Amino acid sequence: MNEVRLTGRVATVPQETTLPSGDVVVNLRIVIPRPSPNPGRRQAHEVLRRVTVDTFDVAFWTKTTQRTARRLVGGEIVEVNGALRRRFYRTITGAQSRYEIEATTLRILQRGRPA
Repeated sequence: MNEVRLTGRVATVPQETTLPSGDVVVNLRIVIPRPSPNPGRRQAHEVLRRVTVDTFDVAFWTKTTQRTARRLVGGEIVEVNGALRRRFYRTITGAQSRYEIEATTLRILQRGRPA
């Protein structure tokens, strides 16, 4: 079963791309803090210095998810449900691939604050 559920912070402004086929896709990146493997064994200042994150590229193909994604700004907290996909494409250096989340639902959990 290929199901993904992520809750994280929006890290980039949504980018809309029109493909040669005429299809439109909206992409953005979300960031999720990675928990420390042994938080009880480290001192607080060490944990703060070693905070790491995972970043995920998310693609929105349906009009409903695209409409919501276009309204997002950096810093908002969202929940994304979908599937992990591997995309293949050609560049001048040859064939390439990358993984992304193909979103089926998008929910805003916390609005961003104006700068």
